[in-house]
Amino acid sequence: MMILKAKEIALVTGGRVIGDENAEIQTVAKLNEGNTDALGFFANLKYESQVYETRCGIIFIPKNFQPSKEVHPTLIAHDNPYFAFCQILQAYFNPNIKKTGIHPQAYIHPSAEIGANAYVGPFAFIGENVQIGSGAQIHERVSIADGCRIGNEATLFPGVTIYSKTQIGDRFTAHAGSVIGSDGFGFAPVNGTYMKIPQVGIVEIEDDVEIGSNCCIDRATMGKTLIKKGTKLDNLVQIAHNVEIGEHVVVASQTGIAGSTTIGHHCVFGGQAGVAGHITIAPMNSFGGQAGVTGSVKESNQKMTGTPAMDVNAYLRGVVGAQKVSQLQKEIKQLKREIDTLKSSHE
Repeated sequence: MMILKAKEIALVTGGRVIGDENAEIQTVAKLNEGNTDALGFFANLKYESQVYETRCGIIFIPKNFQPSKEVHPTLIAHDNPYFAFCQILQAYFNPNIKKTGIHPQAYIHPSAEIGANAYVGPFAFIGENVQIGSGAQIHERVSIADGCRIGNEATLFPGVTIYSKTQIGDRFTAHAGSVIGSDGFGFAPVNGTYMKIPQVGIVEIEDDVEIGSNCCIDRATMGKTLIKKGTKLDNLVQIAHNVEIGEHVVVASQTGIAGSTTIGHHCVFGGQAGVAGHITIAPMNSFGGQAGVTGSVKESNQKMTGTPAMDVNAYLRGVVGAQKVSQLQKEIKQLKREIDTLKSSHE
């Protein structure tokens, strides 16, 4: 059983203990769910009431936070309470314990290279000339086709499929069922039917990228589909052929990005957003859930939503206006009746 004292937690995270430095926790929890043996965190002022009501034994708080009431837990002041909390989760409570070794029921081609301290689980398939970096975790039923490179400390969860020649950087994570390097959607109309266009490019993924479960990232028709470092994809995201996604982009679930689109760094896409093909999106733009991005976005630092995507305030004004249309129609009909009555009285 893991037991941590407040002073140990503060030392690991760089925080400052306010209260009993020998207070102990054994687990982690939300403020409104924890007991005295739990570590929690407070980072958003709208949840301040939970600081006074929580039963957690230790909580992280913002460095400059001044409680307005009595607080029962031991506090650890930190510049970034959520980050500090995540540090403790990663160091002491991460359920994904690393393994090492090659399971006897894994298939590894003789030409493949497996780095030191890597793990390859049962029924995994590793093809010809594959390179897997040190500390990588290749779980059960993962398939890695010929000529792929998987970086150091990468993690492929069960059932991930990597098509040939895919290039993946360090500390990459792909959750169960995702497919990387499948054919892009390329067909040419010929005499009333469709001829498949061979997809001869690759997928390249840089360092520190994470993708959720059941994502699909298509290989390029020619050249490469590129996802740059630090980008995070939620579950059920589709990235089409020849897309380029910049650094530290965040894409929420069920979003689709069509072919040959370029997305600048630090963009954010809400759930079920749709992005048209062959367009360019400037860096640091944010798109709400179900936004439809139908054309290039040339300016940065915008918040957009709706279809076609527009400034969020303009969209909300339009929604309010649309809600008033029915009342306006009634008022117009009433005015028309009054005008007809006045005309009749003067005839």
